[in-house]
Amino acid sequence: MKTFLKNNITYIKLFMVALFFGGTFIAGRIMAANLPPFTSAFLRFLLASFFLILFVFKKYGKFPRINFQQFLLIIALGLTGVAGYNFLFFSGLKFITASRASIIISLNPSVITILSALILKEKFTKYKFMGITLSLTGALIVISQGNLQVILQGNIGWGELFILGCVICWSSFTVLGKIIMKDLKPIIAITYACLAGTLILILPTYQEGVLQDFVQYNMEVWLSVFALGFLGTALAFTWFYEGIDKIGPSRAGIFINFVPIFTTLMAVLILYEKLSPSLIIGAIFVVSGVYLTNYQAKNIKIEQEQATEVNVGA
Repeated sequence: MKTFLKNNITYIKLFMVALFFGGTFIAGRIMAANLPPFTSAFLRFLLASFFLILFVFKKYGKFPRINFQQFLLIIALGLTGVAGYNFLFFSGLKFITASRASIIISLNPSVITILSALILKEKFTKYKFMGITLSLTGALIVISQGNLQVILQGNIGWGELFILGCVICWSSFTVLGKIIMKDLKPIIAITYACLAGTLILILPTYQEGVLQDFVQYNMEVWLSVFALGFLGTALAFTWFYEGIDKIGPSRAGIFINFVPIFTTLMAVLILYEKLSPSLIIGAIFVVSGVYLTNYQAKNIKIEQEQATEVNVGA
């Protein structure tokens, strides 16, 4: 048993990363029902930043100095991937179920691929085109709940719009991250971004006027903060980038396909959400699309730098 664990520890960690990412939607749904969005986001990243700083000091001993251009990029990362994404994430989860939100956010790899092709001039393969088509089809099925006339008539709900906003924010965050990660280690860049986002969130959180009552939050809320801040952010990102370092981005990214599956299962078991035919069909399309979007032919090295194309933005 010890030998098995030692030989497969990286794969076990990546499996747990998918589980933790899936759990962020459950915890987010609970927090969205109890706290306003900026307060939820601030608590998540205050805790995440604390643990990420500890992880960085343990591994590298210090933070590297950054220049002015890197500083501006870090602020942009904090605005898009932390403040913007999480405001929309918690706002959206007030209106729609965790399982539906996770399927919509699974559009991330497809949108990232499009932006990378337009901005970073990355190669656009036939597999990516097929994957994007499948993912978009699945998302449309989920958003419209199987009735595409809803979209044609412009009757999309606020929850779906907020979560689609998450996709735009995370995709922008990822493309910007690709630029800064040429000079900074991924975990250091993520930590800087979390710190910047946490500072940005202080003022709007204070204006929501909820923090002074934080001692009155129930245990369910605090467990959700822990699940989001430590498990779903600090630990998940650390393990994910460890996996990329050990087995390469393509193989590590395959585990992200489990995120909407884990989210749906936990949503049914913990939140008692119901599975609809449109959700199941849409999920199949999206997961298949995510796989194809990140597919690489055998003659292409799996170590190509496509790590950020598999993030789901949990």
